[in-house]
Amino acid sequence: MISNLASISSDAKLADNITIEPFTTIYDDVVIGEGSHIGPNVTIYPGTRIGKNAKIFPGAVIGAIPQDLKFSGEYTTVEIGDNTTIRECVTIHRGTTDKMKTSIGNNCLLMGYVHVAHDCIIGNNVILANYTGLSGHVQIDDYAILEGKVAAQQFMHIGAHSFIAGASLVRKNVPPFVRAAREPLSYAGINAVGMRRRNFSDEDIKLIEDIYRILFVQNNNISKGIQSLKEELDESPLRKMVIDFVEESEKGIIRGLL
Repeated sequence: MISNLASISSDAKLADNITIEPFTTIYDDVVIGEGSHIGPNVTIYPGTRIGKNAKIFPGAVIGAIPQDLKFSGEYTTVEIGDNTTIRECVTIHRGTTDKMKTSIGNNCLLMGYVHVAHDCIIGNNVILANYTGLSGHVQIDDYAILEGKVAAQQFMHIGAHSFIAGASLVRKNVPPFVRAAREPLSYAGINAVGMRRRNFSDEDIKLIEDIYRILFVQNNNISKGIQSLKEELDESPLRKMVIDFVEESEKGIIRGLL
């Protein structure tokens, strides 16, 4: 059902079986997949691509131009995957020449008043709780959870299956599978609860515990910790995932236990 009180460009591409409620504005060059529900008072700007079965709640603004003074009108997009829920007053901005897009994956939940700035790349099954703010160029990998009022500065990378406590300031990269808390943001253990919910085996959880015990507890130097991981633990996909993340983190990772 599409309300006759909505303002919809004739150049927007709307799939079958979608709902658009009153007082929503959809500009040209917008694509919305089948089964999606767009609530009232939503604004969707040009360059927005929304997948199937999305749920977008009142007050959301998607596809606005970035708040970046370097932006000069280049053609960029916002891309949102299937089954993603965007709650009240969320704002998601288009990309710039860095990535040319802002991307949010499948099965994500962005709670009320979340802000996703230009060129952010968010994976699948990510949860961003209320008032979380991502500056430009932030990457968040699959299954990460950020509690309310988390603020991530530009170019940060948050690893898969990680968990960041509410009101945290993310100034360094957060490796996969960890819980991060305190100020400054620090390692607070592994996300064993999340791993069990996603059917990781006890052996995998024990391996992740061993990896971060070596990296953060036994060593106070990250380079030394990586060398110890390579020497003490057999090669495995999980070991490789952590080592690759740390070695590719040019801006550094969060600190270990205080």
